[in-house]
Amino acid sequence: MENRRFILICAFGVLLFLIFQAWQSDQARQAPAQVAQSERIPPDADLPEAAAPGRDDASAMDDTPQPARPARADVGDSPAVENDAGFVNVETDVVRARIALKGGDLRQLLLLDYPESEANPRPLPILDDRRDTWSIVQSGVLAPQGNPATQRSLYRSEQEQVALADGEDSVTVSLRTTSEAGVTVIKRYTFHRGRYVVDLSHEVINDSASAIDASAFTQLWRNDHTLGDQPPFAPTFTGYGFYEARNGGEKFGFEKIDFKDVRDSPMQADQRGGWLAMMQHYFIVAALPPQDGQLSFTAKPSSRFGYLGQIVGEARTIAPGASETFHMELFAGPKLQKRLDDVAPGFDLTIDYGILTPLSAPLFWVLDLLHSVLGNWGWAIVVLTLLVKMAMYKLSEAQFRSFGKMRHFGPRIQELRERYGDDRQKLNQAMMDLYKKEGFNPLGGCLPMLVQFPVFIALYWVLLESVELRQAPFIGWITNLSTPDPYYVLPILFGISMFLQQKLSGQMATMEPMQQRIMMAMPIMLTAFFTLFPAGLVLYWFVSNLVSIAQQWYINRKLDREGLGRTVKR
Repeated sequence: MENRRFILICAFGVLLFLIFQAWQSDQARQAPAQVAQSERIPPDADLPEAAAPGRDDASAMDDTPQPARPARADVGDSPAVENDAGFVNVETDVVRARIALKGGDLRQLLLLDYPESEANPRPLPILDDRRDTWSIVQSGVLAPQGNPATQRSLYRSEQEQVALADGEDSVTVSLRTTSEAGVTVIKRYTFHRGRYVVDLSHEVINDSASAIDASAFTQLWRNDHTLGDQPPFAPTFTGYGFYEARNGGEKFGFEKIDFKDVRDSPMQADQRGGWLAMMQHYFIVAALPPQDGQLSFTAKPSSRFGYLGQIVGEARTIAPGASETFHMELFAGPKLQKRLDDVAPGFDLTIDYGILTPLSAPLFWVLDLLHSVLGNWGWAIVVLTLLVKMAMYKLSEAQFRSFGKMRHFGPRIQELRERYGDDRQKLNQAMMDLYKKEGFNPLGGCLPMLVQFPVFIALYWVLLESVELRQAPFIGWITNLSTPDPYYVLPILFGISMFLQQKLSGQMATMEPMQQRIMMAMPIMLTAFFTLFPAGLVLYWFVSNLVSIAQQWYINRKLDREGLGRTVKR
């Protein structure tokens, strides 16, 4: 009976993990088929026309930004692209960007330190204007009296190639456009050394004959493609992240909105402060407006292409001859956990370890500390495993003592089975009397495994969510700890170690033949199961098994000295 409980508890733990994985997969986005073409979208391509203003159908909503004031700006709503007027190329030590002169859009941004995949070492495009990887940032100024800087505005720039020189901390790209009404807008992008934050400003100079009401807008366009290499059989989130104000701005909360929810129920919110982001596995693009202004947020399926996240600030009145400057920041880069707190309030919430965050976050902190000392994430995982096993030694000792006593009294347990046959009630009562008399609990061996299982799941989410471990090598053939072992060496070693651990514990000696066959099959089943897991996770469990084997051997020696290491005769 006690062995059945042990098997059921182990099977229940694995089943819980599988159910959790299935639930995560069900909650993950359900991406429609992507367009096969990879060409860049030309001006006014075959995108469907926007619906007329005022329609309530979410699938046909107008993509025109709405100013915070009642008046509406009559601006084009298509995702403008660079035309013959050209674009400006920018390069720093960490990014390479392209800015279109039509609309002043940020059309492409490559992360120089992050290869697209192991097979394709080109810099990863976190922003790109190709149809199959559509993701761009648009911005401008709305004013009902002249539409000074919309998505269709044509900017001028004296710069074509801008690069961060040695000794410089930042570079600025300046774009200028003037409307027919005489309103000039100077758009400035400032890129910084070693940072993924881009300062964006719009200086509005009103040289017209009348006052204008102007408000700045930012649009985050994208389709639902996945970015870079993805872990197999693991759900990852792709959608919008919204940092919302609550209770009049005194408290804030973070909400993730996947594309399925955006299609079903577009998001609209008006509040003071907050920010909006396009989120994907490991990486994020965010619009970070000033936190002291009134803002209007929208996330919806675009009536033209993909999805549209949008922020519109409150309007300011600019008198003739006066000027106003609208500031904001853009973030386009990896979710490096040490830097997120410095980007914006609540930006650290974009790292999502799920319900095990209280356990995953400290695990990553320890891993990161070990990595800073060892310089290798694989060895950091090995040392972390040793620390976890040391912390759980007392529980492990109880487990292995329980196994030892079960082996010690195995013949007497077998005698009870033969004596009572199929009378389960009397057999269970006799075994309980034996446990009470000899002072041991067979279920005591299950507790360490149940305690260690949440650590296993928490580390799984650390490996899945932390960009720091993306494509991190260990030794030899293991070139990426965040993906499965390509040659299945670690899973096979894990299976062998589990088999040796079973033999050393002697727990199968007290089992019935059917139970023994099940336990013998478990290393094979779990080996197959672990071929789907990240190599770093299998490394953790394999090292844990090796430590457990050493602990079991040591405790068996102690039991021998106590006279409990040998089986008693019937």
